[in-house]
Amino acid sequence: MTRPAIEWTEARLAALRGVAEAAGAAILGVYARLAAQGVGGAGGVAVQRKADDSPVTEADLLADRLLRARLPIMFDGAAVLSEEQAGDDGVDPERGYFLVDPLDGTKEFLARNGEFTVNVAWVQGERALAGVVHAPALGETFWGAAGVGAWKAFGVPPPGLGAAVAAAPEVQPIHVAPPPGPGATLRVLASRSHGGAAQRAYLARLPQPLVCLEAGSSLKFCRLAEGAADLYPRLTATMAWDTAAGQAVLEAAGGVVFGTEGATLRVPRRPREAPNPPFIAACCAELARRAAEML
Repeated sequence: MTRPAIEWTEARLAALRGVAEAAGAAILGVYARLAAQGVGGAGGVAVQRKADDSPVTEADLLADRLLRARLPIMFDGAAVLSEEQAGDDGVDPERGYFLVDPLDGTKEFLARNGEFTVNVAWVQGERALAGVVHAPALGETFWGAAGVGAWKAFGVPPPGLGAAVAAAPEVQPIHVAPPPGPGATLRVLASRSHGGAAQRAYLARLPQPLVCLEAGSSLKFCRLAEGAADLYPRLTATMAWDTAAGQAVLEAAGGVVFGTEGATLRVPRRPREAPNPPFIAACCAELARRAAEML
């Protein structure tokens, strides 16, 4: 029997946000122990290396277990594909599934700069239709769905505070900034940990005056979605679990994510086997296309 697609509403998005924030609370428990070790490296946090030499910590694995346990319970047995899984666990793109990066920005986590996120996207076919990006150390959550809207919560309380102590987070709808006019300063987001020479060379080719804003993890999509930046070019390798949740939030807020051929970035039908191409995320399609021509 085919499971019907999830019809996204504000209530269902709130439930999805709650699961992501619970995973963030679990991560913060490990993060607090890391902070207690002082600035020098990973301290008491166990760090492993995956096949691509990227780091994975006990915080990644703890959040992974929580998300893969709770999402099927809360969403009628929905399938989950996580970065930390060994396989695809029978995921069928036509039926839809959750695509999860339990801790996006592990390098930021280990550097203790706060710019790491929990990414949860709902994928149907080759599109991310809904997503949540939660930055637990910053107390920020972004979420949205196609045809529903996009929101930001800030002042999300850390775990361990009683209801009488923790103030409710402020919630506001978000939307991308209007396109920058001719001669206006372009606000460009750059990867803090994965930019390199290709990113620097590309930024030098952009014609109008610009200011470069650095950020880690999927927060770059979210800064675009809330109108704090105009453009995010990504030239180095990513996987769909790195981008799907942020793309869903950005598109729900009125933005776009285009591959280098000028079409909307799609989620591969087998995400584990196909990396994303270089892409341009922007506040509008015209800016994204112009920026793609500079690649």
